[in-house]
Amino acid sequence: MADQDPVFQIQRVYLKEASLEQPNSPAILLEQEQPSVDIQLGVEAAPVAEGVFEVCVTATVQTKIQDKTVFLVEAKQAGIFEIRNLAQEQLGQIMGIACPQIVYPYLRGNVADLIQRAGFPPVHLSEINFQAMYEQQQAESAGGLSQ
Repeated sequence: MADQDPVFQIQRVYLKEASLEQPNSPAILLEQEQPSVDIQLGVEAAPVAEGVFEVCVTATVQTKIQDKTVFLVEAKQAGIFEIRNLAQEQLGQIMGIACPQIVYPYLRGNVADLIQRAGFPPVHLSEINFQAMYEQQQAESAGGLSQ
């Protein structure tokens, strides 16, 4: 009976990808105008092996002054999780809510550090309600199926 107990374990959390571009440096650094900041986030999950999944949270941070990019940071933080003996609906919730909540603080720190190391004030990604994000994605995909 113990073989059927639900299993949820973190195997590893790691920085999968990170890039920083400053295509208009050094001239853009002399601008006095405050840049606009655009932040995009995404979550993806994929099976790695039987009962083992990789969940990635991606952040893209782009700052611009008018139409010129000051800097562009793209980072993907990933985690490998062992998840077994759960119903499909529970599995989706774990991978869409619990796993991103575990991975995201690492992503926030890495993005802020990368931007600061590039010579800019750190951009701190705000806290995310992954449950609301997951529920919105579920509602959108259900809406798309019913049409």
